[in-house]
Amino acid sequence: MTTDVSERLARWQGLRAGLAHDDFRRRTGRVNRVSSLMVEASGPDVFVGELCRIEFAGRRGETCLAEVVGLREGSVLLMPFGETRGIGLDSEVVSTGRPVSLKVGRGLLGRVIDPFGQPIDGEPLLDADVSLPLRGQHRNPLSRRAIDQPFMTGLRAIDVFLPMGKGQRVGIFAGSGVGKSTLLGMVARDARSDVNVIALIGERGREVGDFLSRVLGPEGLARSVVVVATSDQPALVRELAAHTATAVAEYFSGQGEDVLLIMDSVTRFAMAHREIGLSVGEPPTARGYTPSAFAALPRLLERVGNFERCGSITGIYTVLVEGDDLHEPVSDHMRAILDGHIVLSRDLANQGHYPAIDLLKSVSRLSGDLWSAGERDLVRRVLRGLSVRERQLDMIEIGAYKAGSNPELDDVIRMYPALEAFLLQGPGEHTSRDDMYARLESLMSQGAH
Repeated sequence: MTTDVSERLARWQGLRAGLAHDDFRRRTGRVNRVSSLMVEASGPDVFVGELCRIEFAGRRGETCLAEVVGLREGSVLLMPFGETRGIGLDSEVVSTGRPVSLKVGRGLLGRVIDPFGQPIDGEPLLDADVSLPLRGQHRNPLSRRAIDQPFMTGLRAIDVFLPMGKGQRVGIFAGSGVGKSTLLGMVARDARSDVNVIALIGERGREVGDFLSRVLGPEGLARSVVVVATSDQPALVRELAAHTATAVAEYFSGQGEDVLLIMDSVTRFAMAHREIGLSVGEPPTARGYTPSAFAALPRLLERVGNFERCGSITGIYTVLVEGDDLHEPVSDHMRAILDGHIVLSRDLANQGHYPAIDLLKSVSRLSGDLWSAGERDLVRRVLRGLSVRERQLDMIEIGAYKAGSNPELDDVIRMYPALEAFLLQGPGEHTSRDDMYARLESLMSQGAH
């Protein structure tokens, strides 16, 4: 009897403590202005980042979700996650008292979800009951572990010449139509990761289905979580997709898994942030990008890495190079944040060379920690030979170069066809790391004789 009374008393005290911290007030406001992407309201009492509901005019009970993106001169600036059509003057705005969050769990594996964590593949979502904040928290830089274990992507051009480590962040810089999606699909299928989280941000609806069925395939999807925000969705939804994918990766990493996070593309994330910033009233800077767009990039990428007491998150971010200009603002900013960059060449793609990786313009900042001394010397010899050939390519193509003029160039010309065949790789080709280096050493020896 005494035990039963004690348990009831403990439950009552817990209930009282919860009631003391809960706010049962219904905090509301009224819409007084709607312009483009932005809704301005008088009230309610909210904080930036809080989730609110806006009632549609004349449609009682129908609402849309919106996020507080700014406060200005006593007014609340909200950006809806859907269309502003239907919102009228004096529409009621109701605060929820919480920021946007996400339900995660093992049930997300093999699923295609929207930025709110809801499935869009037609099946119910099970085993996803852990709630996480979407935008994460700042990590202590001293909590990061050294990146000294190779992360195998299955692609010879990357694993040999641009090795990645578990927890590294790498950008793929490419224009349109150079094989970026195929490259990402090959990495997602063949990489030695426990879980893949793939964010498709601002893609055309048709491309989403093609990527899932033809590029990723059932085998790749089975150990992946795909987050989709298509190009026709509001800027805030596209911006949110990047945070959703990163939050899902953080969850699986917290379970001790080695996670591969692929984001296609971080440029569209920055573009969405530019739309939001301009709507709030931020001043445009380089090519119209607002200061907050550049501030948001490191905040997003710093959530990825190799951290203490959990698994790793290896990030691959695609950067759309406008007009093949590697010095446009987002590309410049991303190179400063990332731990390496892989440049895809349109010239190589036009020659049918896939993956179209330009080795001389690409770099992995952690390659020195991931190569052995012998591997480093071998790769440097190959890259030096490619550099010599690149400088004399015009002379070679017009037939002005005479064999014997440069012994080093002669060796490169002899071994180049074999090297090109080594770099070419189609879907389904698999080679172990040791075999990759042994094959490269063999073709270099043959070229020197």
